[in-house]
Amino acid sequence: MVTRNWYRLLTLLSISTLILLGFPYLFRFVDYVRQTNPLSGQKHIEAPFIPTETELACLNGYVKGQEGVSTSDPIPNIVHFIFGLNNPYYHPSAGHFGFLAYLAVRSALVSLKPDAVYIHYTYLAEPPSADANADPKTNPWVARLAKNPAIKLIHHAPVETNTQYAHLSDILRLDILHKQGGIYLDIDSFALRSFDTIRQVPRPHDIVLGHEGGNRWGLCNAIIAARPNSTFVSRWLESYGSVDFSRGWNYHSVLLPQDMAAKFPDEVCALAPDAFFWPTWTWRHVEWMHAPLSHEEMKYWKLQIEDNGGSLFDNQLAYHAWTQMAYDRHLKPLTPERR
Repeated sequence: MVTRNWYRLLTLLSISTLILLGFPYLFRFVDYVRQTNPLSGQKHIEAPFIPTETELACLNGYVKGQEGVSTSDPIPNIVHFIFGLNNPYYHPSAGHFGFLAYLAVRSALVSLKPDAVYIHYTYLAEPPSADANADPKTNPWVARLAKNPAIKLIHHAPVETNTQYAHLSDILRLDILHKQGGIYLDIDSFALRSFDTIRQVPRPHDIVLGHEGGNRWGLCNAIIAARPNSTFVSRWLESYGSVDFSRGWNYHSVLLPQDMAAKFPDEVCALAPDAFFWPTWTWRHVEWMHAPLSHEEMKYWKLQIEDNGGSLFDNQLAYHAWTQMAYDRHLKPLTPERR
């Protein structure tokens, strides 16, 4: 009887150990099936598309039907990033301002040649500190960026709120753009070419957004260019006064602006998916973006990037790395030594 109990205990321990060791792989497999099964809908997100005449007009800085119309007040050539609203000292999952964040800011400095780059933050110190006023330049990547006179570190006091931090960031970016205008980039968005043409779109089109998905299912807020006091931004900002979390985390950030653009088409210039958000966040697209290249593929894409002035595709201005989907699988191990 004792021997049998020992066998049961050993079996249970063995099974428990295998589950613990295999959980990351099991979790990834389940995530793969969840995203790629025929009912997932991701094939609609990945659908091929052709930019419309209206989208190409916006890309080239005018509105269809208003060719030749110039503006004397372009969207300001200033860039805004937001990072560290949640303190990693208490919440490690909030992450750190590391190498990839540094590259995103550097890409904006090099590609956009902005008058200023504002890094809006609450917690940037490294290592993380309970003190919200801890020196951000203790972070080596921030210290390196801060040597550039165009970099402006803007501290925001901690906010006690029940609002999800993702929505807090959504609100802050719109508030900043409404007051100052300029270009907002998520910290995993990499500017590849100048935004000068889209900054010239004539009024009343005071905001430029990019479609997400080949089926154009939404307008994503990860990259925004807007004039200050934009009516569209003001209306969008007001919508957060009644956030309905039951409608999904991306309703206010992706789906609502699509609905608003349909109601107020004269206020927004919408770009085709390949301008900001192609490849997409889907499993297959993330894998394609990070797949090792053969020698011939490397030569092909090198020529494509050279021909496109720094982009993978002809109309691409930026690349969004979809950290939420790609970090554990591909982005986490990227360092200056392994890139």
